[in-house]
Amino acid sequence: MNDPIIKIFPLSMPWQTQDPFLFSVYHLDHYPKGNGEMGPEPELLKGRNLGNDFNPSEKWRMYHGQTIPGFPYHPHRGFETVTILNKGFCDHSDSLGAAGRFGEGDVQWMTAGRGVQHSEMFPLLKDDQDNPLELFQIWLNLPKAGKFVEPHFKMLWNEDIPVVTEGNATIKVVAGNYKSTEAIAPAPDSWAADPNNEVAIWNIHVDANSEYILPKAGSKINRVLYFYEGDTIQIEGQNINSKFGIALDPLQDVHVTIGAENAHFILLQGKPINEPVAKYGPFVMNTEEEIQQAMEEYRLTQFGGWPWPYPDHVHDKEKGRFALYPDGTLVEK
Repeated sequence: MNDPIIKIFPLSMPWQTQDPFLFSVYHLDHYPKGNGEMGPEPELLKGRNLGNDFNPSEKWRMYHGQTIPGFPYHPHRGFETVTILNKGFCDHSDSLGAAGRFGEGDVQWMTAGRGVQHSEMFPLLKDDQDNPLELFQIWLNLPKAGKFVEPHFKMLWNEDIPVVTEGNATIKVVAGNYKSTEAIAPAPDSWAADPNNEVAIWNIHVDANSEYILPKAGSKINRVLYFYEGDTIQIEGQNINSKFGIALDPLQDVHVTIGAENAHFILLQGKPINEPVAKYGPFVMNTEEEIQQAMEEYRLTQFGGWPWPYPDHVHDKEKGRFALYPDGTLVEK
């Protein structure tokens, strides 16, 4: 058998990805008790660079938030965001009039397409205990033919997402198929919507001092395993520490031996789109000319404007998990 490892690399901020993925970030914030208004106590904000607080040496960050952590309204065009929220909550609002509060294992899939604004805020809902947040946001590219599709917002609720148990491993199938287990359908215009593209997003947890076999893919696609939490693992005799990514040969099963701590992984795989990529901040197109066009259209139209009262809009503190869709459909969990 050939060595299944193609490359090992450290997990920087953001994580290094391969086509069709553009970008992936991992947020782990040990937020304190809330102050009753869904933010931290004001004295805890002293000395922070509010509006641009990304200090990796701190236990938690405000990001672009001033009073509540998170990301006030900002635009996207030409790709999709897949947001996996393992711990804590996110309040979503967008220029389509859609909104939601999701968390504790839920996943939001948003196709930006021709252009959308949204905000992603992290309300501190608990005032009597800490509010930990663990979040992955993955950017999945759209092919040229899909860059200008209508924006789309979809929730994958935790209780509906299939989870496979194999021995000492659990695999949460966010996208794609895991052996005979099929994920919830992705957004309709996604590159992941065509099963021939073999797009998969799996969150894999394996117990300490055990073994796991990652099954091979069906074709020669890009495949990366992100070892984001744990101690060490071993693949084909090679020791790998946590906070590293492993690019893998997709045509081989991969035998993973877990060290002294439980191991946590995200797997991203898919057929590459193989088109030129032009990126500028929140816009991803095929050419620099299209980037300039996106910037000009945003200046002129604001991608539909902002229907909410504040750029860092959050929902009522007592509100549970819910999704309000652009057509007015309300789903409460």
